[in-house]
Amino acid sequence: MAERVTEKLDNTEAGRARAAAIWRDGGLVAFATETVYGLGADARNDRAVASIYEAKGRPSFNPLIVHVASVAAAQELVEWSEQAQKLADAFWPGPLTLVLPIKPDAGISKLVTAGLSTLAIRMPANPAAQALLQAFDGPVAAPSANTSGQISPTRAQHVLDDLSGRIDAVLDGGACSVGLESTILGLADTPTLLRPGGITRDAISDRLGLPVALRGEGDAISAPGQIKSHYAPRARVRLNASTWQPGEARLGFGPVDCDRNLSPSADLTEAAANLFEYLHQLDALGADTIAVSPIPDHGMGIAINDRLGRAAADR
Repeated sequence: MAERVTEKLDNTEAGRARAAAIWRDGGLVAFATETVYGLGADARNDRAVASIYEAKGRPSFNPLIVHVASVAAAQELVEWSEQAQKLADAFWPGPLTLVLPIKPDAGISKLVTAGLSTLAIRMPANPAAQALLQAFDGPVAAPSANTSGQISPTRAQHVLDDLSGRIDAVLDGGACSVGLESTILGLADTPTLLRPGGITRDAISDRLGLPVALRGEGDAISAPGQIKSHYAPRARVRLNASTWQPGEARLGFGPVDCDRNLSPSADLTEAAANLFEYLHQLDALGADTIAVSPIPDHGMGIAINDRLGRAAADR
């Protein structure tokens, strides 16, 4: 693809206006959400959406999440339901993506849905993202702003280090507060957790008043973030390391001696916010292996372990 000059835009009214103008012209702008930085394009523009896949080197069978500024905007695109309204009332704006049947006249590029009859949609809580989406006044398709399969970015510099020359601009919204991609919940049929994230399965179940099913391991791809090898640094990742081996970069959790500690106090929310940033930092050290302390598999730990498991998968 042709080399582009990648602008770094400040999170000001002028910066957001420039970003929105780039989207209207069919360009690519990375922007901060509370989860990670997204690589956004006009979700109605086939060529613009195709350029997301090109810039990321992303498989075209992997669907994208559409970001909107309001519940009303979401309702224009998908077949809304009582369950969707309950969850939006509780968790939007926030790190929850709902997968619902797409309306026939939604006008969304088929490249966004990867040929599926459903659309993944969310309303981000980050104030910079909200202001930008309102300035653009349209649906924005946005996977994480990184080369496909690599570590997700939680700062503007992560995006520039990876995608400079391949995208038009980055709107610098500071560090991402959650640091893990959104929870994805399928609502086209039985409520089903398609990807764990910042909103836990138990919290969703409590709000709906019924159990939430889990996606089967062998099920076809139905939402972003389901490819086995994903979120990976250049280094090999060794999980559940109770001891360190010579030459490893050490990613700790709790009171352990290490190079970077996700949370010395063993706080899973703090660990989630630090995960991708510390993987970036340790990968830059050049070690062949990043060893990671065991992470409890409950609450936010389920989402952390999901990302680490994909980072450690065979490539």
